[in-house]
Amino acid sequence: MFNRIAAIAFIFGCTAVAWAILGSTIFYRTYNAESGLSGRVASTWGAAQAQAPPAIAREWKEEKTVEVEEKGKKTTRTERQTHSEAVKIDASRVAASLHIDYRQKGLLWFSTYTVDFDGAYTFQNPMPREAEFVIQLPFPAQQAVYDNVQLLLDDKPLAVTFNGSQAVARTRLAASAKSVLHAAYRSQGLDSWRYSFSRGNAEGSTARENADGGGKEISQAHDFHLVVKTDFSGFDFPDNSLSPTEKRQAANGWELEWNYQNLVSGFDIALKMPQKLQPGPLAGRISYFAPVSLFFFFFLVFILSTLRGNDLHPMNYFFLACAFFAFHLLLAYLADHISIHAAFLISSIVSVVLVISYLRLVVDLRFAMVEAGLTQLIYLVLFSYAFFFEGFTGLTVTIGSILTLFVVMQMTGRIRWEEKFSPSLARKSALPA
Repeated sequence: MFNRIAAIAFIFGCTAVAWAILGSTIFYRTYNAESGLSGRVASTWGAAQAQAPPAIAREWKEEKTVEVEEKGKKTTRTERQTHSEAVKIDASRVAASLHIDYRQKGLLWFSTYTVDFDGAYTFQNPMPREAEFVIQLPFPAQQAVYDNVQLLLDDKPLAVTFNGSQAVARTRLAASAKSVLHAAYRSQGLDSWRYSFSRGNAEGSTARENADGGGKEISQAHDFHLVVKTDFSGFDFPDNSLSPTEKRQAANGWELEWNYQNLVSGFDIALKMPQKLQPGPLAGRISYFAPVSLFFFFFLVFILSTLRGNDLHPMNYFFLACAFFAFHLLLAYLADHISIHAAFLISSIVSVVLVISYLRLVVDLRFAMVEAGLTQLIYLVLFSYAFFFEGFTGLTVTIGSILTLFVVMQMTGRIRWEEKFSPSLARKSALPA
């Protein structure tokens, strides 16, 4: 009996090593390719976006007489110089509608989204005469696609040129005139959307939070109102970002608002997209957990077969371990091609069929279907499925372990183990007096 237990323990140890190798392989395939896959998604869809307000500047030209020296002689000439002065934004009315649209690459899902941006910015000509203004709208990301880009002044379209990563327009305003700049576009992004105050607000100072100059710029925003509408839940607000001042749940998602009369802050407004269940990390964690499942299965099968007098050979345990390993191996490579839920279902059916079809030949159909089949369903399928619910896996394993201990203790409470582990003593007790 002790030799049989030692052989079963050896088979268990070898299978545990195989699972550790499989789990490491899955994590390597997942995270070694993550940076490359992220770049591929960004190149075909779009990168994380950080929108900033437009920069508005008054521009004027003036002539200046300068003295120059040519061939040893000093002469004077007139040069025409261009000057500009930043103009503050008096009020901001910004809206962004976000729609989640996941993309899968390899063993990872990426949180891609579409955004409809619409901003209205009020500013005034500070001069008592007509002046020319230059408007620069920075795009939130260089790796992105922008559709239907519009710049309107008081609902009239402006002639737009594109310079680097920004849209540029020029206009003239009458003396002390107040106007509303309207900016809109449709785009696509990845993982997060952000609104930054540090670009275009002329009244924002450039004080730094850290003495070494590595902090974020402190900026101001007057009469600021931002509404973000989502058609999804499960989003998060990253560290060092402003939480909404109001939020309301809508039919398909949320409506978030940020309202400030005179904001002074070094933080941005940011929204992190919800993450979908990741097939690669999930399959890796299930593989690392597999020895626990096999231990419970071997333990119960050993107890049940011992109680019934069906002493399974270590080779029988070897094939049962292979059937368990087939579940995780199939799950790891099916998740590349189909949904993780479908892969889990197929892998479970394959493993359970392998165990039942084998034990019906080794023992009988009842033992294969009831004792072994039910045990495998609990400790392989249900325990592994607990990983789909983050935060509950440890509790599920703990409760399962305690219930298993209780059941086995009740089943074996009257057994005389010295007779089970000593065949000679068992034969003596079976002889008639």
